[in-house]
Amino acid sequence: MDMNQYLNMFIDESNDHLQSLNENMLQLESNPTDLGIVQVIFRSAHTLKGMAATMGFEDLASLTHQMENVLDLVRNNKLAMHEFIFDTLFKGLDALESMVQNITEGGDGKADVSSIVASLQSIVSGDFQKSGRGAVSEDSSSKNADSSDSTGLVLDQFQYSVLEQSISEGHRVHYIQVTISSDSQLKAARAFMVFNTLENSGEIVKSYPSVQDIEQEKFDQSFSLYYITQKEVGELEKEIAGISEIDTVSVVKLDQESLRQMSEVTAGLAEAAVVQEASVTAGHPAPSQPQSSAAASAAKPAAGKAPAAKAAAPTHNRTIRVDIERLDVLMNLFSELLIDRVRLEQLASEASNPALTETVEHMSRVSSDLQNVVLKLRMVPVDTVFNRFPRMVRDLAKSLDKKLELVITGADTEMDRTVIDEIGDPLVHLLRNSVDHGIEPVADRIAAGKPETGTVQLRAFHSGNNVFIEIEDDGNGINREKVLNSAISKGILTEDQAAVMTDEEAYQVLFAPGFSTAAVISDVSGRGVGLDVVKSKITALGGNVTVHSTLGKGTNFSVQLPLTLSIIAAMMIQIGSEKYAIPLSSIVETAIVKRTQIRSVHGNKMIAFRDSHIPLISLSQLFEVPDFNEDEEEETEVVVIRKGDRLAALSVQDFLGQSEIVLKNLGKYLPAIQGISGATILGDGQVALIIDPNVFIK
Repeated sequence: MDMNQYLNMFIDESNDHLQSLNENMLQLESNPTDLGIVQVIFRSAHTLKGMAATMGFEDLASLTHQMENVLDLVRNNKLAMHEFIFDTLFKGLDALESMVQNITEGGDGKADVSSIVASLQSIVSGDFQKSGRGAVSEDSSSKNADSSDSTGLVLDQFQYSVLEQSISEGHRVHYIQVTISSDSQLKAARAFMVFNTLENSGEIVKSYPSVQDIEQEKFDQSFSLYYITQKEVGELEKEIAGISEIDTVSVVKLDQESLRQMSEVTAGLAEAAVVQEASVTAGHPAPSQPQSSAAASAAKPAAGKAPAAKAAAPTHNRTIRVDIERLDVLMNLFSELLIDRVRLEQLASEASNPALTETVEHMSRVSSDLQNVVLKLRMVPVDTVFNRFPRMVRDLAKSLDKKLELVITGADTEMDRTVIDEIGDPLVHLLRNSVDHGIEPVADRIAAGKPETGTVQLRAFHSGNNVFIEIEDDGNGINREKVLNSAISKGILTEDQAAVMTDEEAYQVLFAPGFSTAAVISDVSGRGVGLDVVKSKITALGGNVTVHSTLGKGTNFSVQLPLTLSIIAAMMIQIGSEKYAIPLSSIVETAIVKRTQIRSVHGNKMIAFRDSHIPLISLSQLFEVPDFNEDEEEETEVVVIRKGDRLAALSVQDFLGQSEIVLKNLGKYLPAIQGISGATILGDGQVALIIDPNVFIK
């Protein structure tokens, strides 16, 4: 039997089962005595094991079998769930996801999971309880700590993506190892001086030991870190070596490939260290050989839909899996059909032939229905993005020693697949920001009269032609003065600029590159890397992000995104001989303004609009249209546009009416044109540029 033809089916089914396992494990952690959830988890694991064995992925099947042994004891009331078992099973799920990801990328699905297997076997045998639920002795702990600095320098998915993106954007990423002189009496102070020197010209993404351990001198003479900067290797070595009592300095510049290899090496060393630790804990000797030679890659949450905690009645499968490329081809073909439809409607109106007009009208109605079907085929529930976050927030809260609950609503809200593919990383940044900066430690929440468990709400909903995704926490809120003072100290703002800023404008400073208010730099945040990426990504998708906060009560990040990026409703306008399209989602209203109603404020044209004044922008002057001069007109037609809470007016010559247009990019041969997001082909074959209103409102 040719297994290759079933590989794609195996990958899709495995991802669904892994997502089900992750979600049900989180539910079980909230209710450890619910055996109904255990049964669901056991069945998913059993099915996954059978599929992996059938396809010949023995490492994946073997690890799943070991996890199945633990779950079998739990469901038969022979073992009670507690923290060590949960942590071990979650590590097993991470390893399984890594294996499936490796298979997806063309690998053999092998990984060194001997440490996890040892822990699972110790749970089944009961040995882990005899040694204090996985606690290692002081001797073994210190031995592991001395083995290698790199065992603690394993990058998580977020940190790896930050470094990878920095390299792709032209920044230099370095791996730095520093050894302090053995006779130094103030090694923590020397390490602080190194960190301070590096912070002046770049960002530290990950350090080992952690910053907290270094501050408390819980390290030997050396430490290592990943660093983003624009400086060269030699310059960095000279700066660090110039600090007193620094023994040796090693700086290695990383590219995409070396970063990947470095990440795999440190992950492998960490696995080896944990194998030894688990073996000592369980009372077994460390295995002499790993189960496989391949190191586990970074775990990547799989996409799927959350099942019910209880077993549901079986239903017939009424869905089929379709390759994304086929949908893209279908959309491109329909886009061409839409252009021809508009052309036919124009020709029919000019021919004045009743039979032709009737036929074209019928074709227009059918193609409109077809358009709705095609667009719905591309619509995907945001659940495919949201389902990765409960596990991420759980692990993050645990690492920060915080108690919090993630509440998700509106997960069935649908968006275009193109938007879904791009929105995941920005939401990761915003969630991490809420958990780290927003939610206070338990002691602080109790002192403030709040419940010790913080709440982060993630919700999505439709509004017009847009989808809104909001992340709201009940934490400490944003301190306006702290934000502005930090921005001034970093040179992002001047004191004069800060003095006249509204609260909303001050909160937008959070999205400035390199900005951070963290007093203590940690492995989670504080490096000034993150929110600027959120802003640029969302803006590139044609959306925007706003911030509302109340000090002491919490913060709300609201992300506005278009439903689709392929076909949009637009207002067609004309300026001279040129035609433009403005997306309807950005238009508040249209109006006619007399020249006498235009005011000049500090050299800028303004018009009155609903008890306020908004700027008036001349598109003919901005785009240098040669055959139209609005200064000669007695009246000016304007389009009022919105970006968040801000408004502006664009002056045009004529309105041509509303139309559904196909969005085409300008191609790689044309440079990025400010104010233009793309182009469309009109019914007469003429090309009209699509205006990006977000650019005109600062």
